[in-house]
Amino acid sequence: MSLGRRALEAVAPERLGRGFRWLLGSSWVASAGDGLALAAGPLLVASQTHQPFLVALAALLQRLPWLLFGLHAGALADRHDRRRMVMLCDALRVAVLGVLALAITTGEVDIHVVLVAMLLIGVAEVFSDSASRTLLPMLVPREDLGLGNARMMTGTIALNQLVGPPLGAFLFAAGLALPFVTQAVCVALGVVLVAQVATPRGGVRDHQATHVRQDIADGLRWLLGHSAVRTLALVILTFNVTWAAAWAVLVLYSTQVLHMGPVGFGALTTVAAVGGLLSTTCYGWLERHVPLATLMRTCLTLEVVMHLAFAVNRSAVLAFVIMFGFGAYAFVWGTVSQTVRQRAVPTEYQGRVGAAYSVGLYGGIVIGQGLGGLIADRWGLTAPFWFAFVGSGITLVLIWRSLAHVAHADRLSHDPETV
Repeated sequence: MSLGRRALEAVAPERLGRGFRWLLGSSWVASAGDGLALAAGPLLVASQTHQPFLVALAALLQRLPWLLFGLHAGALADRHDRRRMVMLCDALRVAVLGVLALAITTGEVDIHVVLVAMLLIGVAEVFSDSASRTLLPMLVPREDLGLGNARMMTGTIALNQLVGPPLGAFLFAAGLALPFVTQAVCVALGVVLVAQVATPRGGVRDHQATHVRQDIADGLRWLLGHSAVRTLALVILTFNVTWAAAWAVLVLYSTQVLHMGPVGFGALTTVAAVGGLLSTTCYGWLERHVPLATLMRTCLTLEVVMHLAFAVNRSAVLAFVIMFGFGAYAFVWGTVSQTVRQRAVPTEYQGRVGAAYSVGLYGGIVIGQGLGGLIADRWGLTAPFWFAFVGSGITLVLIWRSLAHVAHADRLSHDPETV
């Protein structure tokens, strides 16, 4: 076997199927493009305005579409051809990026054009992501979903968080439109690759003459009626509130408490991504040797400990160690929790339940960020970390025993008493 084939087999084993390889390629190349925007987007906003409200509004527009359209996007993903939905929504993203790049090149851009473009891109991403996240369970055997999710996550970490932002900043410095043109090319290539994925034509369930609101209500009813999936959703919501409360002031904590400069703060997030890249690369081994319930308990325990460590820490060096550990367990948790949900939720509910999770995730972040700012204003920059430690610790104690139940949620999927 040639070196290239061995590398391909290591990254995307043949047993996961040809469709998975096309999906993985699409995900990775789109992640690279979106990573450019992580740096280029804020830089473009800052080049057009110095008003704090407009800068904050630009950040809000990244999450607002999920809160407004997330549930509807999930319902549509369960109604229509998911692959085609991804292709259409990503094609719309390419079109908006093209118009934005043209406006920058011709000098017609201003902050209002940028904000409208960000909102439209965010809305398209909601519908695209809601559909694309349901494709993996349609392509990969249930027992390999953990490995498949880990490989998807590896690309997100390496290309979206490590490579993308510095490259986006470099391209922006070379020419304001360059990162957005490059992002459009990457997203377009992602459309071409996902078009090669073979999935059944049409929706995943029989056509029913129901309103989208009824579909949403049915999805929420299924989620609330399944004890393990419901518990996992509450865990994700609660832990995102506590995490976001602490992370809302991380930049001030790093500069004022740890006395680090801007470069040091940027390095903190890079170290976290490196930890995540290492752990997701090893995820296959972890899943084979460690029970899922133990993995879940370990990840959540480390989350609680991390908040405490930041609350008492005053060393920049130790902060890097903490952030490396955070990345290592956080991305494992993301892989495990998504795998557990995908195994438990029937195909015809994947879009709606997955969207409900995302709405809870982003809703928790928005709530947590608001709380973190208020707590820091009243009690100081370390107070949000104490709040996160206590809140996440209490939550973990309350759900500790049920995590064994959650880890094997798929065994309950066909139990009429839990659905």
